[in-house]
Amino acid sequence: QVQLVESGGGLVQPGGSLRLSCAASGDIFRLYTMGWYRQAPGKQREMIATITNAGSTKYADSVKGRFTISRDNAKNTVYLQMNSLNPEDTAAYYCNAVHEIFGRLYYWGQGTQVTVSS
Repeated sequence: QVQLVESGGGLVQPGGSLRLSCAASGDIFRLYTMGWYRQAPGKQREMIATITNAGSTKYADSVKGRFTISRDNAKNTVYLQMNSLNPEDTAAYYCNAVHEIFGRLYYWGQGTQVTVSS
């Protein structure tokens, strides 16, 4: 069992920045590919960024060049640095952990709200 706790969401003006954090506990962090997803009202949850234990990253086209995912295995934490935010980035952001060997083992955090508005 893995517990994921997100933090760092809030209200930010267009063009601003936020850094989300996701602290993991309950299993060996380095066994998991970590990811950030988001879900806006009335829309499906979408992948934003993922990072493997080896540091390989993937990004959604909508955030490439603006968002950066990183992880600190010593702190069991994954981060999402979000720059140049715009109102379309408004959503609930969720942390995800997928076991790199047993892909059926996956977990979600409770989410943190990001609102981009002037």
